[in-house]
Amino acid sequence: MRASLLQIAVDEDESVHSRRRRVASLVREQAGADLVVLPELWTTGAFAFESFEAEAEPLHGPTYELMAEAAADAGVWLHAGSIPERVPAGDGSSGGGALYNTSLVFSPDGARAAAYRKIHRFGFDKGEAVLMGAGSELVTVGLPETTLGLATCYDLRFPELFRGLVDAGAETLVVPAGWPERRRAHWTLLARARAVENQAYVLACGTAGAHAGVPQAGHSIVVDPWGEVLAEAGPGEQVLTVEFDAAKVAATREQFPALKDRLLGLETPRR
Repeated sequence: MRASLLQIAVDEDESVHSRRRRVASLVREQAGADLVVLPELWTTGAFAFESFEAEAEPLHGPTYELMAEAAADAGVWLHAGSIPERVPAGDGSSGGGALYNTSLVFSPDGARAAAYRKIHRFGFDKGEAVLMGAGSELVTVGLPETTLGLATCYDLRFPELFRGLVDAGAETLVVPAGWPERRRAHWTLLARARAVENQAYVLACGTAGAHAGVPQAGHSIVVDPWGEVLAEAGPGEQVLTVEFDAAKVAATREQFPALKDRLLGLETPRR
């Protein structure tokens, strides 16, 4: 498989509309790739909390339209990163009127293949944690070569989510993010840990630039099922392209069948 991670720089002087158009052009330039991945909240910036409300859009909104067209034009599977999604009040769904950090995946014909609402929201008692609702569903996407498991940024710190994705058949874990530079060491460490413990590929795509004054880590990374780094970007805007053998997941799990030794349902120790 050939995957291209688009490490987008978020510049406050560039309008959201202009950035959508620019990124759509970048996606089209990846024709020949099997999978293209964008970062988390690249339209607004992951730390631009004050912009979430103003720039939130319905699932089938302007970002959806442009990314669907770009995926079809390039003929690629596209993980279009995430958007601040607004669920219209009164639409009959749970959380009507709420905001979510929602990822979109498109097939090579431009059809929506999946949507994933971020489960673990960052900020503790402020920012995303209070402005956005929490998703509740694990999402996988079947590609011809592999099955993707979807997670977003802060999710990377919660290994039980990734175990659930593996149990659902995931072989390639895709993690768009807006990860800050000051915790870049954690970004690399956690991406490799999730790959090793789940014997899966990890494609972790971050942003460059600064979000509301918060410098971003960049350093998008692709890790194989043994924890080896196949490719890593620098700090600036960059297209990181890598070819990998999707069949290596099954081979690794057969050669070193650690997942078969999991012990579930352990009792909580008495105190």
